[in-house]
Amino acid sequence: MKHIFEVEKAVQATDGKPSRGPVYRSVHAKDGFPPSIPGLESCWDVFRMSVEKYPNNPMLGHREIVDGKPGKYIWRTYKEVYDIVVKVGNAIRACGVHQEGRCGIYGANCPEWIMSMEACNAHGVHCVPLYDTLGAGAIEFIVCHAEVSIAFVEEKKLSEILKTLPNTTQYLRTIVSFGKVTLEQKEEAEKFGLDIFAWDEFLKLGEGKQFDLPLTKKDDICTIMYTSGTTGDPKGVLLSNESIVNLISGVKSLLKSTNEELTQNDVFISYLPLAHIFDRVMEELHISHGASIGFWSGDVKGLVDDIGELKPTIFCAVPRVLDRIYAGLTQKISSGGLLRSTLFNAAYYYKFYNMKKGYKTFDASPLCDKIVFSKVKQGLGGNVRLILSGAAPLAAHVESYLRVVTCAHVLQGYGLTETCAGTFVSAPNELAMLGTVGPPVPNVEVCLESVPEMNYDALSSTPRGEICVRGKTLFSGYYKRPDLTNEVLVDGWFHTGDIGEWQPDGSMRIIDRKKNIFKLSQGEYVAVENLENIYGLVPDIDMIWIYGNSFKSYLVAVVNPNVQALESWASQNAITGDFHTLCENPKAKEHILAELAKIGKEKKLKGFEFVKDVHLDPVPFDMERDLLTPTFKKKRPQLLKYYQNVVDKMYKTGC
Repeated sequence: MKHIFEVEKAVQATDGKPSRGPVYRSVHAKDGFPPSIPGLESCWDVFRMSVEKYPNNPMLGHREIVDGKPGKYIWRTYKEVYDIVVKVGNAIRACGVHQEGRCGIYGANCPEWIMSMEACNAHGVHCVPLYDTLGAGAIEFIVCHAEVSIAFVEEKKLSEILKTLPNTTQYLRTIVSFGKVTLEQKEEAEKFGLDIFAWDEFLKLGEGKQFDLPLTKKDDICTIMYTSGTTGDPKGVLLSNESIVNLISGVKSLLKSTNEELTQNDVFISYLPLAHIFDRVMEELHISHGASIGFWSGDVKGLVDDIGELKPTIFCAVPRVLDRIYAGLTQKISSGGLLRSTLFNAAYYYKFYNMKKGYKTFDASPLCDKIVFSKVKQGLGGNVRLILSGAAPLAAHVESYLRVVTCAHVLQGYGLTETCAGTFVSAPNELAMLGTVGPPVPNVEVCLESVPEMNYDALSSTPRGEICVRGKTLFSGYYKRPDLTNEVLVDGWFHTGDIGEWQPDGSMRIIDRKKNIFKLSQGEYVAVENLENIYGLVPDIDMIWIYGNSFKSYLVAVVNPNVQALESWASQNAITGDFHTLCENPKAKEHILAELAKIGKEKKLKGFEFVKDVHLDPVPFDMERDLLTPTFKKKRPQLLKYYQNVVDKMYKTGC
């Protein structure tokens, strides 16, 4: 295990506790965790120190609109952004929001998002991203649960925040649009006693005012990020200044040790939601280096055009985005004629062969890079040197393909909101790490804990078990939920719920999920028990098991239909056959899917929460086939094993 080293011995199972494998650190932390950066105590210091060091560097850029279309990027320097942040901070304080107050930010990534966030950092106000894809009513829930008193909102999202009134008016007192406010919107807000401002109008509240910045400590909470909960209510993850600052120190150390340091000349494209920890910490990392952040124009169809205009050097993505890039490239090559595809494939296999022999990415075939793969590189703007995939597993064949043709390092990482995003990341020029998330980052310790009920043994020759993480990047708990905090934080160890398998070189492969929450390929969490409870309201079914593959973007399900309901439907529609025959009838499947979609719409489920394909099983789930516990709870690993062929067929046919 050349990429990690052991710091604590394994612990055998005792007193009903599962056994724990050895504790490991990254080999880059063999002599201790990376030291903290002098003067860097809080997220405000990250920005403040870069303003002092790089005042004239371009910091935040967005595309100007020319004749209704996105044009060139226009930039604000670090000093220009700082001056606006000061005004925003003073205006927030003028509205009566003080240290430890809660400020919501709702909308797509844009310069105003970052400026609002930095103003919160300056005054010790807890930044609370508002993220509507967590489910119906999530905005209202978060505003009330976090007691948000002021909310910055994207102009086109104003109608959504106003829909929460009057239910949120116990806490929400001020709304600030990133753009304009219509007269109707102003009247609606004022009807419930709220102040509402357009962006420029709000900035004037801070002119001529000066509020002293409060003293902030490392362990002060910086942000409350909400993530999916098993009961349907999002959980507020408390992240301190120390968590984010330590992550920055660790990533800086890691990049330096691999000769891939960020510099003030790097350019980052911001399009993954800032409401997620992945993009938030990446932007903090770039700010700490005085680098430039360019925001996308907000349209997925225009992302490639944004990239071509911005020419980023660093590109972060979820697997769904990289899957699309892969599919687009392979389709383009296959449709380009026999000669072109033959040349491309020959170059691909030659370079890939050299990489497997140990050649570094940029040395494997400079000629092929120049003649064949340069067009792919230009398609990503021409300057990308590092592509980082996170939020869900990236298929090994996609990762290997992109490592060859993009002329860039393609790295896969792993982390959770609770671990401040960074926990594992694969290493550049290490082809053996394909399909893994790499070794731990240098500022955490990791061990595996046995999961006997799933036959995972952390002490076996191939160690497998629940991934547990320890270190200063961990969250401070779930807001107002000490019960949930105590479930996952035990003796300083955060239990991720993910099952991992150590590889011989010290990298980690994610192989399973202990808890009943999983991610789809676009990085969205699915609380499966909650969905099964909702779909279980359909009277035509007795039981449903929902499955989601992290390499796929949609859900499938196995359903036990209700005999009487299905037979009654068949009779009304002049369809003959016994119950078993009806379950095999495509029209019956369409009927059940329609009923599931109906309840999904009624309960305002998000698109990715809709079941896209079903298999109707006339035989109920039972204990005899080991599919249910004696208390009739579903045994999910056993269900997957039993229905594996059915699941594979549903995903193979696609939707």
